[in-house]
Amino acid sequence: MNRYIRKCRLMGCSFELGIVSSEETIAQHFLGEGVKEIQRIENLLSEFKSESQISQINQNAGESQIKVDPEVFDLLARCSQISTISKGYFDISVGPLKRLYRFKNDDFTPPDKRKIAETLKKVGHHFIKLDKTEQSAGLKRKGMKISLAAIGKGYAADVVRRKWKENNIAGGYIDASGDLTAFGKDENGNPWKIGIANPDNQDRTLFHIPLNDAAVATSGDYEQHFIHKGKRYSHNIDPKTGFPVIGIKSVSIFSPSAELSDALATAVYAMGIQRGIAFLDQLPQTHGIIINDENKVFFSKKLQYESISA
Repeated sequence: MNRYIRKCRLMGCSFELGIVSSEETIAQHFLGEGVKEIQRIENLLSEFKSESQISQINQNAGESQIKVDPEVFDLLARCSQISTISKGYFDISVGPLKRLYRFKNDDFTPPDKRKIAETLKKVGHHFIKLDKTEQSAGLKRKGMKISLAAIGKGYAADVVRRKWKENNIAGGYIDASGDLTAFGKDENGNPWKIGIANPDNQDRTLFHIPLNDAAVATSGDYEQHFIHKGKRYSHNIDPKTGFPVIGIKSVSIFSPSAELSDALATAVYAMGIQRGIAFLDQLPQTHGIIINDENKVFFSKKLQYESISA
């Protein structure tokens, strides 16, 4: 068996698709099919493509409902469910708040509290209206915008993985800038493993975690944060307060679904360490690792891992 790889830039990030197969022709075909599927999903979900269904919803905020494809409706419904179980810490309408900040890893003066309070009026998952009978979606308030950036890559990875497995691919993975889903075995017949990087040094791995037909997503501030009065602020926004999260450098979530891992990494980051770990411990087949701003590591229950010696 050999590993065949395809690299591309899609959905605003770098993807690497890998297939384990004894037949290169078969591997290359399904790698191409995987890329096409991610492109198709990006065209449906991208907030930056004016013709996408998500853009159409945003353009009609506060005015009218938009009829959407069943898979878009179902994904939005699952977003609503995750918002509910996470008590609003996952919220696809948080975009207007993010636009108030500049996360360029340097000094930055945050907006004043009045501006944040005004913008918070345009944020809230409960202002997203889904009509199952009409298969439509809309936003109740003008100025609202939704973004599936915190779940879309995971959804795309799950779709590709499912199609590959349906076509009897022996093993493979989809890696979206470090968010990884894998199934089967590698080319040597070994289980896939994921390395959790040191948030201060991406070239150094802190832990190895086995990934058996599962997915991991990491939300970290090493690429996007800002400093204000000596304090480090993450690019992750607390949708309840409108302020960037402090005290956490990275959150990694392991679950059977890339979509779920992707969304929960964002939610747990906003929750904070104690609330986030307690939340994860209530979810079946779901685990997490949180690293705080002092590089202390917190684990959810029953997570199997291998520490890497310095």
